[in-house]
Amino acid sequence: MAKDISIKMRTDNFNAYYGKKHALQNVSTEIQANKVVAFIGPSGCGKSTYLRSMNRMNDLIEGFHIDGTIEIDGLNIYDKEVDVVQLRNRIGMVFQKSIPFPKSIYENVAFGLRLNGKRSKSEMDGIIEESLKRSALWEEIKDRLQDSAMGLSGGQQQRLCIARAIAVNPEILLMDEPCSALDPISTAKIEELIAELKKDYTIIIVTHNMQQAARVSDFTGFFYMGNMVEFDRTRTIFTSPSKKETEDYITGRFG
Repeated sequence: MAKDISIKMRTDNFNAYYGKKHALQNVSTEIQANKVVAFIGPSGCGKSTYLRSMNRMNDLIEGFHIDGTIEIDGLNIYDKEVDVVQLRNRIGMVFQKSIPFPKSIYENVAFGLRLNGKRSKSEMDGIIEESLKRSALWEEIKDRLQDSAMGLSGGQQQRLCIARAIAVNPEILLMDEPCSALDPISTAKIEELIAELKKDYTIIIVTHNMQQAARVSDFTGFFYMGNMVEFDRTRTIFTSPSKKETEDYITGRFG
């Protein structure tokens, strides 16, 4: 049978442990290319652990270990042969708190490009302009690229972090609560940006905001106590979930 080429990332019986704590239990899912996937669930349910497992950020935590597989385009990302630096170029990450480097706006976006090797000034300028345009920030800052990124507003800083992540041309963009510290106007801008970026990237977002998940995602996974209870099209999850736990969470009975 021909392999479904639309599947970008596949997880099979994935378990994650912090020492003896079993944080994720037998998670299996398939994520299609160029879709937005949201993970929802109460605090401590495993959704951020799963997200950070997708580009091996949890490897840095002492005692963290896994079994099962996460594959990107058929490659098991936990294979011993995998170069983690190259993996993180393919799978970018935007964190809950926007953390620009204490450098100029230009140098923030250039950071990953410089790590990946030398480029001409004109090529660098072009990629940085394009990344800032794609993150809907260019018009606001094009005349002050040499100013410190620390002078930007919270919403601008988060869009700068998105520009920094996409400058190295990843295939997948992970977002861990990207709007939790932002005001409603900045949040709306980020949500519009997510809708635009999915033309070029597969986007996976963790959010506590169920309304946001309903607005921006094509598919939603509900996590509870380390299990992915349900994964389906977002409309289905929010209107006719198949599991009682999902319905109870969506309707506010707990969480």
